[in-house]
Amino acid sequence: MANVSTSTVPANGLPIHRIELPGTRALTVLVAFDAGARNERPEQNGMAHFLEHLVFKGGESYPTYKDVNETAERLGGVLNAYTSHDLVAFHITVRAESAGPAIDLLSDFVGRPRLDAEELDRERGVVIQEINRAYDQPSTVAEYLIDRAAFGDHPLGRTVLGPEENLRSFTRDGIVEFRERRWSGKHGGAFLVGNLEHVPDDAELQERFARFPSLPEPEPYLPAEFVPQKLAEERDTNQSHLRMIYRPDITVSDVRERAALSIYSTLLGGSMGSRLFEEIREKRGLCYSVYALNHAFADVPILQLGSGLESAKAVEAYSRMREIVDELRSDGPTEEEVARARAYAAGRLVLAFENTNAVARYSANQRIVFGEDIDPDAAIAALDAVTYHEVREVAAGVADNLAVAVVGPHSAEEF
Repeated sequence: MANVSTSTVPANGLPIHRIELPGTRALTVLVAFDAGARNERPEQNGMAHFLEHLVFKGGESYPTYKDVNETAERLGGVLNAYTSHDLVAFHITVRAESAGPAIDLLSDFVGRPRLDAEELDRERGVVIQEINRAYDQPSTVAEYLIDRAAFGDHPLGRTVLGPEENLRSFTRDGIVEFRERRWSGKHGGAFLVGNLEHVPDDAELQERFARFPSLPEPEPYLPAEFVPQKLAEERDTNQSHLRMIYRPDITVSDVRERAALSIYSTLLGGSMGSRLFEEIREKRGLCYSVYALNHAFADVPILQLGSGLESAKAVEAYSRMREIVDELRSDGPTEEEVARARAYAAGRLVLAFENTNAVARYSANQRIVFGEDIDPDAAIAALDAVTYHEVREVAAGVADNLAVAVVGPHSAEEF
């Protein structure tokens, strides 16, 4: 059983969450803020991710990227970060004995980054290359396209990387302003996950995490609206990438309903025993890859289906994938399907939570996005508790109203 406790840094309101996991020799330290891409203004799109890059260029005690990287390596640590629509997060995973130096490193360059103007210009070119590489990958373009097909001009419909022209316009002052507007301790958190035996005492932790400035509470996010449309990017290829998004009729703040949606998406297309895999790949041979997954933003849930397949088979696969969703809506899944999907989803989570970094990411999302319990055992218990009737209700609530995106030799009218 995980042992969870929380304290708060008085200087800036940043919560420190300790999640002790028995039986591990590793520790993950993660700091996250409600400062993802959905909080950007249109002209700022890409800034949250660009700021993530710039932070790694050094702080006060570790003033250069070389100091940051070499220190992490000396600790035997894995250092990284991510920006999503919801969050920006920085994390390091080390052996438990390196807890103190790892916390010192992360809190220094993330809490008091130099944001050097020369490094900004240098890193700008690196991120533009990252953007251009993404557009060279049809599967990534399909992901961008389906977000826009589902949410239009809302920030959730924009890419996290942003467009190249925005990257070229960002200034240091603008980036600092965004950080001061979004990186508030009141909408963030530090998460210490794993073996806590060597974590410094509370006084030292308070001192390290007080390096983050005291900032006002950020403004609320712009509520999302599902505005489905069909979009196609025509490319002369033999392989097409198909994406579909439905908006399930669940209350996104209800833990039980989110868990039921997870079971539903698992039996639909989350395993090799799922309906999509069996019908689209095994029986019909229409594709190599087909899946369904669920995701919950703070205010809207989505159910996404996708496939990479031979272009000549894309329309047939699309039609059959919709039919399977329709069949589940009208007839419901079988009780055996639900039992198998429930066991698979819960088992998959148990295995994932053997990794301290996975628990840290889960905890950050739970606490910052939803304001909910961060006990990983509670997440597993929520899946175990889902009933057949709850999954049946989710299936019935997936209306035949969907966004569609495809990259390949197609027009939107084909779908």
